[in-house]
Amino acid sequence: MICGRRARSGTEQPRPPPDGAGGPRRAGRAFRKMGLTEDEDIQLMLRGSLLRKVKSRRAKERLYRLQEDGMTVWFERRFRRTPSKQIFSVMHIEGVRQGHQSEGLRKYGGSFPERHCFTIVFKGKRKNLDLAARGEEDAQHWVQGLTKLMARLQAMNQREKLDHWIHGILQRADKNKDNKMCFQEVKSMLRMINIDMNDIYAYKLFKECDHSGDERLEGRELEEFCRRLLRRPELEELFGHYSGEDCVLSAEELREFLRDQGEEATLRQACAIIHAHELNEKARQQDLMMLDGFMMYLLSAAGDILNQEHTKVHQDMSQPLCHYFISSSHNTYLTHNQIGGTSSTEAYVRALMTGCRCVELDCWEGADGEPVIYHGHTLTSKILFRDVIESIRDYAFKRSPYPVILSLENHCGLEQQATMARHMKAILGDMLLTQPLDGQDPDNLPSPEQLKGKVLVKGKKLPEPWGEPRGVTAAPDPEEEEKEEEKKEEEEEEEVEEEEEEEERLQERSSQRSLQEIQPLQAKDASQVAPELSAVVVYCQAVPFPGLAQALQHPRPCEMSSFSERKARRLIKEAGPAFVRYNARQLSRVYPLGLKMNSSNYNPQEMWNAGCQLVALNFQTPGYEMDLNAGRFLGNGCCGYVLKPPFLRSPHVEGPRCLVLHIRVITAQQLPKLNQEKRSSIVDPFVRVEIHGVPADCSKQQTGYRTNNGFNPRWEETLTFQLQAPELALVRFVVEDHDSTSCNDFVGQFTLPLASMREGYRHIHLLSKDGASLSPATLFVHVKCKRL
Repeated sequence: MICGRRARSGTEQPRPPPDGAGGPRRAGRAFRKMGLTEDEDIQLMLRGSLLRKVKSRRAKERLYRLQEDGMTVWFERRFRRTPSKQIFSVMHIEGVRQGHQSEGLRKYGGSFPERHCFTIVFKGKRKNLDLAARGEEDAQHWVQGLTKLMARLQAMNQREKLDHWIHGILQRADKNKDNKMCFQEVKSMLRMINIDMNDIYAYKLFKECDHSGDERLEGRELEEFCRRLLRRPELEELFGHYSGEDCVLSAEELREFLRDQGEEATLRQACAIIHAHELNEKARQQDLMMLDGFMMYLLSAAGDILNQEHTKVHQDMSQPLCHYFISSSHNTYLTHNQIGGTSSTEAYVRALMTGCRCVELDCWEGADGEPVIYHGHTLTSKILFRDVIESIRDYAFKRSPYPVILSLENHCGLEQQATMARHMKAILGDMLLTQPLDGQDPDNLPSPEQLKGKVLVKGKKLPEPWGEPRGVTAAPDPEEEEKEEEKKEEEEEEEVEEEEEEEERLQERSSQRSLQEIQPLQAKDASQVAPELSAVVVYCQAVPFPGLAQALQHPRPCEMSSFSERKARRLIKEAGPAFVRYNARQLSRVYPLGLKMNSSNYNPQEMWNAGCQLVALNFQTPGYEMDLNAGRFLGNGCCGYVLKPPFLRSPHVEGPRCLVLHIRVITAQQLPKLNQEKRSSIVDPFVRVEIHGVPADCSKQQTGYRTNNGFNPRWEETLTFQLQAPELALVRFVVEDHDSTSCNDFVGQFTLPLASMREGYRHIHLLSKDGASLSPATLFVHVKCKRL
């Protein structure tokens, strides 16, 4: 007996899904559209497989089965003796790894043959799903099948995604699984998709589609009902404006529309768009576009608010490193907060796969001569330094070819520092930069282009030559010195910061009392630097900040300093222009205050405004700060490097020109239902547009809210912003659910650089709090920019 109930035998089969749980009303329809009807991998997944979820030493076997919609996987788990049916969407999968290629399988999967194992990696913050099949063939089918489905779903246009989405809703609303829907089931479906429709109007629409007159909708009747729901009156009006009375868009009329969008368009380009998006073959042959084709075009990548040229690397990558904003992570190893969170190599993988180019390694003395990484003096778990370097080797350049910086916070003694250097050389091999580039001007940093495929180490450097005996003392760790300096200067902080500091001091004393018993292995004098470790530090030599006057008078591009968010703010306030000049020649790293127990973040925009390159954030903590970070690095192919505006690279460049931005918020489509448990709960959405840039540009405006309509709310409200430094501005679109009695609930958001935003009629594809897609949820807006 296990926990009071009989354990399931190894041969006992978990119960299959109940009738109707296996898919929607027309089995195979989704796969016919995908061209996967006869695919062997898909057929096995549809039948289902017994897979063990490897989470600890005891792996539980469950039945996993692909649903007929081709988008969801069903499995059953038991919780307190009660079977619980769970699903996850293929659309939420980031990737599939075969073998022991995850931290969980390397730790707990040793009893399973590697070829039987695979890992499903989810987007956002959801944990990996580590699975072991009964045989190699089953594992192969699932890995190959999921990979095919992901590729096909990624290739879907927005209309196909909508079709899949509504198909899933129909399945859930058909309570008795008879492939027909009565009016009550239709009403239930409307609530599921965030529509509070008047009963009289809903029944009228129902009857208009009920051609059989049997008070049931099925087959084509259901398709017609759904098509009517998905009507876009605002797009019909826009189409009618350009097409005229004949309701057909000629190539000339489409060219006129494209030019009004601010695009350079020829007749040839207009015809190419018609051939790519028009659904009607006869219209396509005559270079004509119907309403459905026009909608398909606007819902495609060509109608997206993000300039599609900016989804690739398009900036000059040959300038010195200090001329770029560089995506940077703080406490990269943590999956939760910095007091009791879990340390994981998977956190490095996730950061690197989002384009992060600077990761942090807090290195401490470990047992058996092996250094470990964790947040010292806390309850966070420990991981081996060697395992982290292996993960960095495997994932450093999968997302971006440009250099990765390892920011070492070193608390190890000389022996384990030497071990760290040996591990980096042995594991990274030629990836590790150990010598200056041949012919590189010593007065300038090399460029991202020159350093492609290279890993750089940020750490302390011994003075040359290394004639000193082993164990020479270098300057103290700059970040540690910075933290000590903060404590000494607390009394000198301005009055506006006094309350915040007092609270932080109380938190620090409280945490020290509660954590006295968990001190790490005593580090040997960590102010000493092993020559082996010093030797791998080339272009990112960590030094204490000498002060702006000395740094500007004697610039040393290969040296860099780190600043707490408080110290950086003080420099910006007291000597902003000088700090900008400093950042035009040398790298600087900004990190969150160490006393933030919940690993919260600061606003990175104020640091970017001063030209700081390595603005390090807690990637494990979602919020508007990480939305801004994702938006900042969206504009250059998500490669982790974004060229700073000219006025932040050279003090002699003329400042930016002012700009007026008009955003007309028109409609939203298929917003997610926030409270799935409460059937009557329907959102009252409004849209807020935020500008994040220099202080004079920071602003936010919002529309009114629309009551009980998350399916197709319409606003038609114009928001206007005047910007003095548009090159630095980020635009954040936020949808929230209005609540008159409590805080508004977050629905979705999307953030992008103003420089990457296209004018005209555009769709915005919303993201969740942790950055995952909320497809098919969109906003439809009109954007107009005017230079002053």
